[in-house]
Amino acid sequence: MIDQIVQGVLLGGYYALVACGLSFMYGVMRIINLAHGSLAILAAFLVWYITEQLAVSPFIALLIVVPIMAALGWILQRTVLDRSLRSGPLTPLLSTFGIAIIIDNGLFERFGADTRSLAPNIGDLSYKSWTLPGGVTVGQLGLLTLGVAVVLIVGLQLFLKYAPLGRAIRATAEDPDTAELMGINSRSVYAAAAAIALGTVAIAGAFLGMRATFDPYSGGAQLIFAFEAVVIGGTGSLWGTLLGAIALGVAQNLGAQVNPKGFLIAGHLLFFCVLAVRVFAAGGFSLNWLKALWRSQPA
Repeated sequence: MIDQIVQGVLLGGYYALVACGLSFMYGVMRIINLAHGSLAILAAFLVWYITEQLAVSPFIALLIVVPIMAALGWILQRTVLDRSLRSGPLTPLLSTFGIAIIIDNGLFERFGADTRSLAPNIGDLSYKSWTLPGGVTVGQLGLLTLGVAVVLIVGLQLFLKYAPLGRAIRATAEDPDTAELMGINSRSVYAAAAAIALGTVAIAGAFLGMRATFDPYSGGAQLIFAFEAVVIGGTGSLWGTLLGAIALGVAQNLGAQVNPKGFLIAGHLLFFCVLAVRVFAAGGFSLNWLKALWRSQPA
């Protein structure tokens, strides 16, 4: 049981990496980016391609891919998301859904349907582990992933608290109209936030490629895991995202102990329970209509 909880915490570290950019973008721009998973897969393919072509470590390739993905985030915000934000809440959803379709099919056209992995390029890091007292196994890659997730979230929190751009992002997220009156260019701030979010997506895509296989249509599953982690932890909260991701990973591992098919079901069940509690707590569901319906029935 303890070993499964530890493995769930390590898995949660990966989920936190995937969910970090989704939570950050929603917290700043109130956009649910449906292309988030596809963008992570795009980053994984870029890291894999550079690693294969230049014969370098995936970690070296990641140094190239992060600024590429950040630039892509800036471009997407200025060309697509900025315009869609002015057209109501549904338009950004449709826009990011369309971006996801373009990325998925573009990757399929370029790379085909074969699965890829970065595990062969990182040597024994992909499978080496330490055995702790009590028979608990800690994988080196899983621990590295969790450590990177914590460092990334701490870095983002410090950036938002102390950096001038970070404070501008917080002010714009709180009230963009007032921020404009104070001389902050909200469009530039949103573009910078999108660039930061996609930079984190690049890191998530690289670690996905190191720990598992991926193909052009793997983005949907990554989006679901990221979305569940964000909702469980609380939308817009980076620390909440980390805790939600760990809770999701632990639930999945414990579910797999009950039944081999319970891995995904346990995670979805936890997500559903948390979502239901949040809806009831917010007063979004009322039993008054049921009472009125009952009273309207003939005796």
